[in-house]
Amino acid sequence: MGAIILRPGLLKGAGVGLALVLLTALLYATGLGTVWLGERIAALPVALGGHPSAARFLAAALVAGLLVLNGVALVRLPRHQQVVLIWAELGALVLAFFYSFDLSFAFIARKIGFLITQGVATTLLISAAAIVIASVIAMVGAIAKLSQSGIAYGLASFYTSLFRGLPLLMQIYIIYLGLPQLGYVVGPVTAGIAALSLCYGAYMTEIFRAGIESIAGGQSEAATALGLSPRQTMWLIVLPQAMRVIIPPTGNQFIAMLKDSSLVSVVGVWELMYLARTQGQTEFRHIEMLITASMIYWLLSMVLEYAQARLERRFARSGRR
Repeated sequence: MGAIILRPGLLKGAGVGLALVLLTALLYATGLGTVWLGERIAALPVALGGHPSAARFLAAALVAGLLVLNGVALVRLPRHQQVVLIWAELGALVLAFFYSFDLSFAFIARKIGFLITQGVATTLLISAAAIVIASVIAMVGAIAKLSQSGIAYGLASFYTSLFRGLPLLMQIYIIYLGLPQLGYVVGPVTAGIAALSLCYGAYMTEIFRAGIESIAGGQSEAATALGLSPRQTMWLIVLPQAMRVIIPPTGNQFIAMLKDSSLVSVVGVWELMYLARTQGQTEFRHIEMLITASMIYWLLSMVLEYAQARLERRFARSGRR
C-alpha cells in the first residue's frame, strides 16, 4: 500500500483499471454495450460458439475500453479544449439517439420553416412581453414587502403566496375561462401573457427583494446624508448595485419562462409546442415535430444563457471599478 501511495503512476493505473471494471460490469448488466455497437455485434454470438453472454460481455468490455480511453485522453488536454470536446461528444450522442428513431428528415425540412417563422416568433413575443411585465410587478412587490406599511406588505405577501402556490397551467385556465364569467373576455395570447407575468412576477418578487436587501444599509445612510430622497436613493444607489445579485436568477427565470410558455398551447395559442403537435398530426409524424421543437427550445435557451453570461460579466466589471 505504501508503495502505491509513493508512486502516483500506480495509483492512477489502479483507478483506470477500476473504472474499466466497473464500466464493463455496468454495461454488461444493462446491455447498453450491445445496444451501442448495434449491428456490429450481431455476428459475435456465432463467432463465439453460440454464447450470447460472451458476446454481451465482449461488447461491454469494448465500449468500456473506448470510454476509459476517451476519459484518459480528455484529462491530458487544457480546460477549454476539454469543454469543447465534451460538448461535441455529448451533442453527437444526443443526435445519434434521435437518429436511431428512424426520422423522416424530408418531413422535418418541410415543416421547420413554419415552426420558426410562426412558432418561435410567437413564443419569443409571449416570453419577452411576460418577462417585462413580470419585472415591473416584481419591483413593485419587492418594494412593498420591504416597506413599513402593513397594508403594502400584506398585499404583496398575499400575491406572492397565491401565485407561487397555484400551478401555472391552472392560472392560464382561470384567466382564460374565468374572466369571461365576470364579463371580461380575453384572447388566448393575452391570457397566456397575463398568467406568465403574474406567476413569474411572484417568484421574481423574492429575487428583487433579496437583491435589494443584499446592499448594505450604509449605502442608504450615505445617500441620505448627501441629500438624496428615498426614491433617488433606490433608483440611483441601491438598484444599480443590486442588479449584480438580481440578474443571474432573473435570467434563469426567463429561460424557464421560455419553456413554460409552451403551456399556453392549451388555450390555442400558435406557439412552438402547439404547432409541433398539430403539424405532426397531419402525417402521424409526432416524434419528428417534438424532437425538432425540443432542439429549437434548446438553441433558444443557449442563446439566452450566453446573453445572461455577458450581462453578468458586465455588471461584475462595474462592481470592481
